[in-house]
Amino acid sequence: MTILTGWFQRPPLLNSDDKGPWGGGPGGDGAGGGEGPRNPWAPKPGNGNGNRPRIPGPSALDEFIKRARGAGGGGNGGGGRPHIPGTPSAGALWLIGVGILVAMWIAFTSIHAIGPQQRAVVTFFGRYAGTLEPGIRLTLPAPFNSVMKVDVREIKTDTFPENGGENLMLTGDQNVVDVNYSVRWDISNPQDYVFQIADPKATLRATAESAMRAVLATATLDDAIGSGRGAMEVKVQQNMQAILDSYNAGIRIQGVAIKGAQPPEQVIDSFKKVSAAQQEAQGNINKARGYAQQKLALAQGEAASFDVIYAQYKLAPEVTRKRLYYETMEQVMARSDKTIVEAPGVVPYLPLPGGARRAPEAQAPAAQAPAPQVQGDAQ
Repeated sequence: MTILTGWFQRPPLLNSDDKGPWGGGPGGDGAGGGEGPRNPWAPKPGNGNGNRPRIPGPSALDEFIKRARGAGGGGNGGGGRPHIPGTPSAGALWLIGVGILVAMWIAFTSIHAIGPQQRAVVTFFGRYAGTLEPGIRLTLPAPFNSVMKVDVREIKTDTFPENGGENLMLTGDQNVVDVNYSVRWDISNPQDYVFQIADPKATLRATAESAMRAVLATATLDDAIGSGRGAMEVKVQQNMQAILDSYNAGIRIQGVAIKGAQPPEQVIDSFKKVSAAQQEAQGNINKARGYAQQKLALAQGEAASFDVIYAQYKLAPEVTRKRLYYETMEQVMARSDKTIVEAPGVVPYLPLPGGARRAPEAQAPAAQAPAPQVQGDAQ
């Protein structure tokens, strides 16, 4: 029989003893001796000397599985992931995962994209560290640096009252008025806006209410519901800006607009009647002023004309006197009917319609007079 060697040898892993896979030959000390084949993966029952039994140890299959598990297996053959040759161990995989997480954490907390309308306030462990301009900016990762983006170009608008209810205020003449208004504002200093005030919006609303009530306390009801709104809006804006600047709030007031100012609903009908009467009175006052201005202008014109005539009279009194006489007679005679007689004793025919019209009127009283009674005849 030919025995193959070299490439066709049995693997050393399977050579757990010097016997064949089925035990020793005849006369050997394998399990069963000459009684038959034994389990090739089980250890030999004896100690090789045939005197006393050997303590069972791990089989060749157990050794193979243990070597395949490698570092991932338990020391006692516990359940673990089999080790695949050429791949990193479990410890190396954990290190790679942690490295990826750290890289992502640094990328997301260190790189910041700041828009054109934004400014970024940077803090180092909660303390102000600087303000970032628009663009791609780098900082230390969190929690070393924290970045808060603030929109400095957006104009925000707050309305008062916020829910559309009543906003009753007292005027300087002890009248109650319901005022609705709005405030437009933006951020002028991001650092102050973030750090100086805990709640900027609540502070702004409280400041607006205070400034509006202070201005209304010095105004009348007519100013509040009439033409005085423009001046009130300017005063409220100035007062608000002064208060916020004293707080270093970093807020700039763009404008205040009074949308509506009217009496409370309980007395609005009476106020409408009062308003109508006031408007009528104002209209009459305007008419009277117009008439007075007209008469005043006429008197001033006559006075100026008299001054001119007086200056001419001083230069030529006789001529000026005759001129005044003729002008006066012309004005008087222009309004009356006239009959012209050319010479004494001659009555020319003048077909004057005025004279024919007025002749019956002159004779009417004489015709209606009673005839005189002659007392001598009666006697």
